[in-house]
Amino acid sequence: MDAPSPSPVRPRTDPLRRTALTALDWHRPLTVTAALCLALLAVAVVGLLLDDRVVHGDPVWLKPAKFAVSIGVYNVTLAWLLSLLTRWRRTGWWLGTVVAAMLAGELVAVVFQAVRGEPSHFNYATPLDSAVYNAMAAMVVTVWVANLAIGVLLLVQRLDDRSTTWAIRIGIAIGLVGMGLAYLMTSPTAEQMTTMREGGVAEVIGAHTVGYEDGGPGLPLVGWSTVAGDLRVPHFVGLHGLQVMVLLALALMAWRGRYPRLASDALRLRVVAVVGASYSALVALTTWQALRGQSVVRPDPLTLAVAGTLGAVTLLGLWWAFRRRRGERSERGASVPGRGSGHP
Repeated sequence: MDAPSPSPVRPRTDPLRRTALTALDWHRPLTVTAALCLALLAVAVVGLLLDDRVVHGDPVWLKPAKFAVSIGVYNVTLAWLLSLLTRWRRTGWWLGTVVAAMLAGELVAVVFQAVRGEPSHFNYATPLDSAVYNAMAAMVVTVWVANLAIGVLLLVQRLDDRSTTWAIRIGIAIGLVGMGLAYLMTSPTAEQMTTMREGGVAEVIGAHTVGYEDGGPGLPLVGWSTVAGDLRVPHFVGLHGLQVMVLLALALMAWRGRYPRLASDALRLRVVAVVGASYSALVALTTWQALRGQSVVRPDPLTLAVAGTLGAVTLLGLWWAFRRRRGERSERGASVPGRGSGHP
């Protein structure tokens, strides 16, 4: 009797590889740029370990590392959002490609200046430094405009789940504000204005620290000032509001099976609205604190009072969101979005 023929063995797909292929399907240029960010992060970590040069008080490879993480996370998020488009897909693809190209150029400029041991931002010391910084500024403006256009496309996009739809809309708006806050750093300080009025040459125009020179004492890893206001704080908080809102919406969707109350689409929408409003207020609070020359780790009584009020209002809002309402329906059929393709 013949032995039974073995059944064909299906090759198993590595989960990491499957995830990477899915991300590539969302939007290839953005995903590839995110992968390059991961490679740059590895290079920057090696640089932090081996290169002891310092720029404005920070290790010369700290900024490339931070930019790699921030841009990588943002690109993956934006790629996923573009995969949700059912209309204007080709327009969205090209806008995403513009963002990917500009942010890749931004990374090249930051790394170029790190290799030279020079500041990448606010640097007008030489014609080359000035050209690099002005090119970066132009790329950032292009990214902002492209993100605004993507935001408009997503604004008219309707998903099966209302809470996810509004989380994306609110997150895009917060992210645009966060990007725009970088403009506050480009204004010359009082000392720089004095130098230029007296006919001198200001090698640095602009600063992220308020009430102290850039390069003073700062927090580990992020470098935010511990002695004065730092506009990088609200810039960071606002820029990554998109990820916060998207993760919130996806978490609420994922927890529906475990927590029956979350099966209500209306309840999830209220939670998104409360968190979105509170997060927007947090961006405003950190901006106000920085402009007053106050370190994020040294709030005065007034800042503490405002922060405490914001926390209390947020808790009250969440209590309101979770209150049981008569006739509120559960919508268990809504699916988590994100299976579309990002190709044009």
